Amino acid sequence: QVQLVESGGGLVQAGGSLRLSCATSRRTSGRYDMGWFRQAPGKEREFVAAITWSGGSTYYLDSVKGRFTISRDNAKNTVYLQMNSLKPEDTAVYYCAADLDPLPGRYHLRAAYDYWGQGTQVTVSS
Repeated sequence: QVQLVESGGGLVQAGGSLRLSCATSRRTSGRYDMGWFRQAPGKEREFVAAITWSGGSTYYLDSVKGRFTISRDNAKNTVYLQMNSLKPEDTAVYYCAADLDPLPGRYHLRAAYDYWGQGTQVTVSS
């Protein structure tokens, strides 16, 4: 069982920054990948970013490349999403997720992830 708790969301003006954190209940140094997804009102949950268990590979949604950075600190059992140059279209509930049995090329699929957090709201005003 893995419990995930997100934090760091809030209200920010366009162009601002936020850093989301996802604390896990077990060692993130275990060989599982972590991902961030988001869901805006009336839309499906979409992939945002993912990081492999070693931190050696990261993946991003095209629209956030160059603005968002995913990272992990296995000693602190925490995964981060640094979000810069935020836009109103980034407004959504952000979820972190854990993939305990990662397979190549599946990092962007919701079905690949075994555990999810409750989400944290990010609102970007124009």
